Amino acid sequence: ILLRDVDLPAAGAGDLLALAVAGAYTLSMASNYNLVPRPALLLLANGQARVLQRRETYDDLVARDAFL
Repeated sequence: ILLRDVDLPAAGAGDLLALAVAGAYTLSMASNYNLVPRPALLLLANGQARVLQRRETYDDLVARDAFL
């Protein structure tokens, strides 16, 4: 549920959905709790999306670990 009593148009592959306010679910508050990679950070302007930070991979999550 994004908003109560608000109908959104059908979304398809490649469509973007922007949430302007997400509280603690923003990138600045993101963590890797339960080894969940952080999402990409996009800049949307003039109908175009630009990647500012790529999505994390599982390799990113363990890159600094020292395995014995």
